[in-house]
Amino acid sequence: MQLEIRPDPAEVGRARRWARSRLAGSGIAADDPLAETLILLVSELVTNAVVHTGCPAVLRLSLPGAAAEPATVRLEVADLSGRAPVPRCVDGDATGGRGLALVDGLADRWGWSPDGAGKRIWCELDRCTPPQPARTCGTALPAYGGLAYEAV
Repeated sequence: MQLEIRPDPAEVGRARRWARSRLAGSGIAADDPLAETLILLVSELVTNAVVHTGCPAVLRLSLPGAAAEPATVRLEVADLSGRAPVPRCVDGDATGGRGLALVDGLADRWGWSPDGAGKRIWCELDRCTPPQPARTCGTALPAYGGLAYEAV
């Protein structure tokens, strides 16, 4: 699935809303940590495309089939600028310049590649199998070596 982005900062909010609706449609709740991280990554990559290239872009989102299965979510932003993304080192007072560092810290993998006359920046998040619910005191645990035992 994809969304065309105009070179306008207002498009960042539209991209977030679009991504949230795609996540909800695939069974990923808005309060799921994966959804929260993905929306932040959408904000960063779309902002970079809009602010630094001045060109239209395309946001692509690849979601897993079933929400309970381990899978990878992939986010891509392709634009028409041939300029490579350049991570910046900024001081503590700077109000910008941390986007790619944030992507690097939040995504399991990220990178970029030339795409025709432009480029494609992508990142991936691994969706793990949801943790099992915590057991409470006194609930039976599975048998071990043929013997059942109680949690203490």
